[in-house]
Amino acid sequence: MTDKAILEIDGKKFEFPVITGTENERAIDIKTLRGVTDGVVTIDPGYKNTGSCESAITFLDGENGILRYRGYSIEELAEKANFLEVAYLLIFGELPTTSQLEKFHNDIKAQSHVDEDVKRILDGFPKSAHPMGVLSSLTSALIAFNPSSVNVESEEDMYKAIVKILGKFPVLVGWTLRKKTGQPLDYGDDNLGYVENILKMMFKKPNSEYKQNPTLVDALDKLLILHADHEQNCSTSTVRIVGSSHAGLFASLSAGINALWGPLHGGANQAVLEMLEAIKEDGGDTKKYMGKAKDKLDPFRLMGFGHRVYKNFDPRAKIIKKSADEVLGDLGVEDPILDIAKGLEKEALEDSYFVDRKLYPNVDFYSGIIYRAMNIPTEMFTVMFALGRLPGWIAQWKEMRENKEPIGRPRQIYTGETHRPFKPVSER
Repeated sequence: MTDKAILEIDGKKFEFPVITGTENERAIDIKTLRGVTDGVVTIDPGYKNTGSCESAITFLDGENGILRYRGYSIEELAEKANFLEVAYLLIFGELPTTSQLEKFHNDIKAQSHVDEDVKRILDGFPKSAHPMGVLSSLTSALIAFNPSSVNVESEEDMYKAIVKILGKFPVLVGWTLRKKTGQPLDYGDDNLGYVENILKMMFKKPNSEYKQNPTLVDALDKLLILHADHEQNCSTSTVRIVGSSHAGLFASLSAGINALWGPLHGGANQAVLEMLEAIKEDGGDTKKYMGKAKDKLDPFRLMGFGHRVYKNFDPRAKIIKKSADEVLGDLGVEDPILDIAKGLEKEALEDSYFVDRKLYPNVDFYSGIIYRAMNIPTEMFTVMFALGRLPGWIAQWKEMRENKEPIGRPRQIYTGETHRPFKPVSER
């Protein structure tokens, strides 16, 4: 027997099916609501109680701190897999075999060349341009150099588009950083692993050999895995809704980058460092600012603690805290900003106010610390987030198109003026 939900409006009862996911999540299927009720819709600002799709990619249980990609726990993937394996898993549904992974990486490397004319577009930006604006523009520009739309009915076409963007996007990220820091552009090295190559493209100095630091490679690999997908968040929903109009993959990804830019989403790790800078400028008293955070009348907000979805703890933060400690220990960084961060972390983990409310440091807090220690400019933090989220966006776009989902078109409740006659300008 199928469960049903009964809705009563104006004395009339309407039945709607209740569907259950594989992890026992339940939802009332209201897609026929407007039709059977003569125009009644639901209203749910922020879509906090609305499922926009059915998806087989990521499972998130915020109450219990669970995150899984295609059924695999984030803890196990971060420990045992590399980023390219996780990207393959998210996009194609299964972990790759050795031969599949080797082919995937080789095909990505074969598509990593970025047209020289893209450099001219990059040259048009001032050094003061925000890296997220630059990255979004360069991603959109790729459409001009790849004008044919992806045939979603063709596995070959889809695969080519996927490896193309996975090859070119890290180059755009590296170029965006080097534009910001005034360094000559680097094209990478096909002899390196995917993450190792990203670090080289970002940090190689023109007059010296670049030497890999295994601790940094491991930390970045984990950070990218932890950011690779996170269910139907703002940027992912944007990618899906833009793609639902049958916009191409690159255009949809560019829209996702812009959605990620906001300080309430991908910009959160940048906001953490800006907060730490402000505390430093005010004398660096962490106890003072923890007190301000507890004062409901004080406008100060502690960035990087707690999470909108995770009501207990952010499982990603538990993983990356260890990497943060390793990076700081390996690099031996002496930085008052990082000292303030460690002080806030210690205070929060020992203060009953934060512990009772489960306001633990989240992944944005630790990722900001790591990027700061790696000497990545604060404004580049969200770009690094986008680099990690790329395979998730691709997987979600691919799933949406293959499922032939209808164009996204939310409804509204109109609250403006009712009909009124027009008056000529002389009578107003």
